[in-house]
Amino acid sequence: MSVLPESRIANLLAPYLAVPQELLPRLSAYLDLLVRWNDKTNLTAIRQPEEMVRRHFGESLFAAQNLGAEPPDTLLDLGSGAGFPGLPIALAHPGISVTLAESQGKKASFLREAVRTLGTKNVEVWAGRAEGLDRTFHTVTLRAVDDMAVALRAAEPLASHQIVLLTTIQPELPGGFRVVETLPLPGIESGILLQASR
Repeated sequence: MSVLPESRIANLLAPYLAVPQELLPRLSAYLDLLVRWNDKTNLTAIRQPEEMVRRHFGESLFAAQNLGAEPPDTLLDLGSGAGFPGLPIALAHPGISVTLAESQGKKASFLREAVRTLGTKNVEVWAGRAEGLDRTFHTVTLRAVDDMAVALRAAEPLASHQIVLLTTIQPELPGGFRVVETLPLPGIESGILLQASR
């Protein structure tokens, strides 16, 4: 039995977007997996399923809607953790080739299981430091990283076009990037989605 009914997930996500009906079963399966793994492995400090939906899924899907005029062809989610925002973006945009970079072994194991369970053919997991990647991506996303300045330095050579941040502060951007758009995150007083491009 699912942790939350699909109708409840849709209601919780309503402030962020109108969820396409076909996406709800996959979001429900993702939530079930996240709750089950989070009991054994500390994937996220948020423990309540409804709050997971709002904060993790809602913010990630809000980012999926705000990736620019045209969705990118490749995206790197740097420091992906439990897959946010990269995995919901991949579910919403099956045409984007998404790489989830996560150097912590347990979290990378969860991501591999999530990709397998959800059948996301457009996602690969990079279980290592992003600096080891030998290619660039149209877009790099960052959310809830420990040290934003360090993460931005790592993101700069990997992003060919833009960086999308989910944050509470407007950080100093790496050279060559300028702010294109700043949007308030629904339901979070100081949260913003910041889109910066070269």
